[in-house]
Amino acid sequence: MKIAILQPSYLPWIGYFDQMARVDKFVFLDDVQFTRRDWRNRNRIRTPQGSAWLTVPVLQKNRYQQSLQETEIDPASSWKRKHCEAIRSNYSRAPYFDLYFPALESIYNRDYRFLTDLCYTGIEFLKESFKIETPTFLSSDLNVGGSKGDRILGICEALQADNYLSGDAAENYLDPKAFEQRAVGLEFQHYQHPEYGQCFPGFVPYLSAVDLLFNCGENSLKILRGPD
Repeated sequence: MKIAILQPSYLPWIGYFDQMARVDKFVFLDDVQFTRRDWRNRNRIRTPQGSAWLTVPVLQKNRYQQSLQETEIDPASSWKRKHCEAIRSNYSRAPYFDLYFPALESIYNRDYRFLTDLCYTGIEFLKESFKIETPTFLSSDLNVGGSKGDRILGICEALQADNYLSGDAAENYLDPKAFEQRAVGLEFQHYQHPEYGQCFPGFVPYLSAVDLLFNCGENSLKILRGPD
């Protein structure tokens, strides 16, 4: 039993879905503190000039300690229309745009109070489009305490996992010995970003996974997974 644990994010990059596709269970780490200027509420899409940010405005004033699951979207902003039109204008000529855009557009026609609800909806759209069948869980439903490495191990034990697939950034704080002592294997992703055809000349990596989907369609999962 191998699991991965990542914070829910807005239209994540393809490495996010590589982790999801390589495990038996995937956990959304939703009850940690919201971090500003991070990937939780923003991502990038391809443009003729290179890339552009799509940022979901959230309520932050006097909410410095709020958790990710408590973070609310600013209802006064017209971000949904702007994001939808930015995607339409930059991807309308992509090979698979007409096939996938209606479902993505429907996401922007819904109302969301909390950022995580938007994130889950976008991730589920991409997950289904990539035909990834890994079941997902919320860390807030597992009632596991602790911080960083201890909490990761607690979630592994709660889901009876004997292997944990982590992103590279966690190499700075995860202790391999602690995992060994609790009989949980530790593996780091070390993702090698593939190149594929994009709408405009040149290749820009580390974009939202919608870029791969609109350009490569049913071949997306094979491309993002790379050679096994």
